[in-house]
Amino acid sequence: MKLQLIIILGVLSSFLYSCGLDNYDAPGSTLKGRLVYNSEPINVSYNDVTFQLWEPGWQKKAEINVAVDQDGSFSALLFNANYKLIIPSNQGPFRSKLNAETSSDTILVNLNGDKVLDIEVEPYYMIRNPLFTVAGRVVTGTFKAEKIITGVNAKNIDEVAIYVNKTMFVDFRSNVAVATLTGSAITDLNKISLNTSVPTLVPTQTYVFVRIGLKIQGIEDMIFSPIVKVNL
Repeated sequence: MKLQLIIILGVLSSFLYSCGLDNYDAPGSTLKGRLVYNSEPINVSYNDVTFQLWEPGWQKKAEINVAVDQDGSFSALLFNANYKLIIPSNQGPFRSKLNAETSSDTILVNLNGDKVLDIEVEPYYMIRNPLFTVAGRVVTGTFKAEKIITGVNAKNIDEVAIYVNKTMFVDFRSNVAVATLTGSAITDLNKISLNTSVPTLVPTQTYVFVRIGLKIQGIEDMIFSPIVKVNL
């Protein structure tokens, strides 16, 4: 009888505890913004670049990973709290900038309701003046690669590429056509040109989406131009 009572009390306690958890409010504030350089969005590949939010004060600390979209934007639904925002050193085709408030690359985020926050970073390169033309089924992209970080922290270009896809998800994983050029083959950063032929699409489609990607030596993540829709 005593054992049965203990079991019943244990089940009741678990039930009441779970009900208590269910009564907590869900996260209701949105933190959104962009990765930018001088207020210009940093375009990346889908779901590859992330940053972390840490909420101080919990006994068991666990980071909240926030993914950056192709156009450099991000959005996260969170509880109101004070967070520390950190971009891990292996993330992104850029370097984090020194934050004046923390004297480090950590950014303090006080979230009390919806908040818009643009995160300034320093890219190794920016893709300037991308232009796409179509002749037949050949898509040509021309652009300028501007070297932003110079001196001892500078890095060379590993390769550049033009990517074509049927949908607006366009990168080295998602494409129907691609052409690459090694960094050592680039003779003028102000005049880079690539072209690729678009195969027959099934079902038939009279347009495609294109963008330029630039891979930096020693850096995993690429920087991209904005996605553009072109007619075939």
